[in-house]
Amino acid sequence: MPKRIETGTVTSAASAKTRRVEIPRVVRHPKYGRIQHRRTVCHVHDESEESQLGDTVEIIECRPRSRLKRWELVRVVAKSTAVDVASLRSGARATELRETAARAEEAAASGRPLAEKGAAT
Repeated sequence: MPKRIETGTVTSAASAKTRRVEIPRVVRHPKYGRIQHRRTVCHVHDESEESQLGDTVEIIECRPRSRLKRWELVRVVAKSTAVDVASLRSGARATELRETAARAEEAAASGRPLAEKGAAT
């Protein structure tokens, strides 16, 4: 029997060489006929750790590698375009980054060099 190949989204990349991938599917309720959204969760072995949170990946069935891992990563189909919130430590840091960007735009528009933080203007 051929190995199954699926496409899903990485929802967790917390463990080393392991990714949690969700594969969405749409099913019709057998009795009421209502359309329902379901998901299948697969634990995937990612040897080179090339996938990150939010990436769309292609996975293939493999022999059991651990209690939960039965899939291997084939390739990353699309990288995530989400902003890395972890790098912004707090709201104050985000505000500081916005202010720095605004000052840089002002300096570029007026033709004067950007003043360093803490320097008198």
